[in-house]
Amino acid sequence: MSVERILDARLRDRIVSAEQAAALIQPGETVAMSGFTGSGYPKAVPMALAKRIEDVHAQGLPFQIKLMTGASTAPELDGALAKADGIAMRMPFQTDPDARKRINDGKLDYIDIHLSHVAQHVWFGFYGEIDTAVVEVSAIRADGALVPSTSVGNNKTWLDLAKKVIIEVNEWQPADIEGMHDIYYGTALPPHRKPIPLIHANDRIGQTTLDVDPDKIVAVVRTNGPDRNSPFKPIDEDSRLIAGHLIEFLKHEVAKGRLPHNLLPLQSGVGNIPNAVLAGLADSGLRGLSAFTEVIQDGMLDLLKSGVLEYASCTGFALSPEANEEFKRNIRFYRDRIIMRTQEMSNHPELVRRLGCIGMNGMIEVDIYGNVNSTHVMGSRIMNGIGGSGDFTRNGFLSTFLSPSMAKGGSISAIVPMVSHVDHTEHDVSIIVTEQGLADLRGLPPRARARQVIDNCAHPGYRDQLNDYFDRACRDSYGKHTPHLLPEALSWHQRYIDTGSMKA
Repeated sequence: MSVERILDARLRDRIVSAEQAAALIQPGETVAMSGFTGSGYPKAVPMALAKRIEDVHAQGLPFQIKLMTGASTAPELDGALAKADGIAMRMPFQTDPDARKRINDGKLDYIDIHLSHVAQHVWFGFYGEIDTAVVEVSAIRADGALVPSTSVGNNKTWLDLAKKVIIEVNEWQPADIEGMHDIYYGTALPPHRKPIPLIHANDRIGQTTLDVDPDKIVAVVRTNGPDRNSPFKPIDEDSRLIAGHLIEFLKHEVAKGRLPHNLLPLQSGVGNIPNAVLAGLADSGLRGLSAFTEVIQDGMLDLLKSGVLEYASCTGFALSPEANEEFKRNIRFYRDRIIMRTQEMSNHPELVRRLGCIGMNGMIEVDIYGNVNSTHVMGSRIMNGIGGSGDFTRNGFLSTFLSPSMAKGGSISAIVPMVSHVDHTEHDVSIIVTEQGLADLRGLPPRARARQVIDNCAHPGYRDQLNDYFDRACRDSYGKHTPHLLPEALSWHQRYIDTGSMKA
């Protein structure tokens, strides 16, 4: 590897190996790393740190860190450090199976917060000081400015607040990505905040590079490794039906005059169902669309390439191997149509509300009144985390949640009398969609919402049971506003635990 991407001569004498850089991180530190949904995370230092932690543990000595990122990362970061028992606390979002197991075994403390809150909570000092930041970039300019790679996440905050900084310069990242980013430095803490000057989803309000005090940079590591490339499953029939119901609804809203012909900026969670919705939009007849979202996945690249989507704003990528190659091959085309912002901006409630985003997110289960559980299985076992779904659900123009009506081969209904854990309350949820149909909950009181959810979204194999429960609750519950039979409502979850159907 050459040093042509490290143009600041002051930093060339700080080029070290990943092992030398990892040696600068001490036990008990709070370490903030780059990365968002498997893009732009450091590739070498975390692996070297995990090996160092294992060596220290072999000597019978303790070594753990508190770990912050933008969102989920990859096996080389979360997985390696979790396997090494090197993480004492993790925030704000994860998808790694080894980390998840340790969290659910009670061996790793996990703080699950809205993604829009991370930067400001750190600035407020809620989590103490950041000792070390480890941030991947695609290049260092001659003036010391950092060119971000395929995610921005919380990197601005990490670089601003960390006592020392380790930079990974990844030559795998396309050099022509420079210019795609929009880093806004106009934020302030209360009471000195001012309105964010962003009116349209494609407005640029910042600069294309990240600033850092060069005196804080203690190491520069050269790497050449790919982002996590997670292939999407082929679109199945349930996903196709869910996408069809939602697109039909959006077109209906256009016909009613409640949405413009080019909709409003789209936000899409990561996964096969949201990706199916994006694929369905290509054949919907809708044009001139835009996106103000956290993550760009395969479907959005396809929409940009076809011209259905005019532009997209994000903070990171979640692409399959094929889409990653397409992105790199046509980087200049996408650079003119994609704006990458800090996580603080991509999820900012002020901007989501102003733009009127249409949120499309997945869920684990929803109850008959519209309360959504998107994080916990059976009330206590964390899956990934709330991510940014709450930022768009509470503040967007429309909040939609998508899921098959059943899980575990039909042994569990995704529509239940009462969710086992609440992430999004009935007050914030507008639309529920399963392969069975769509429930529009806007403007409805609780009992009318229940009928909509049961009749339109529940699987026929569970619909009679849900109607029977609701009828008896309306008759026998303590209050009639939101009727519930509490022990029975929660028994829908307990019986699956008792029968062992949730061993996985």
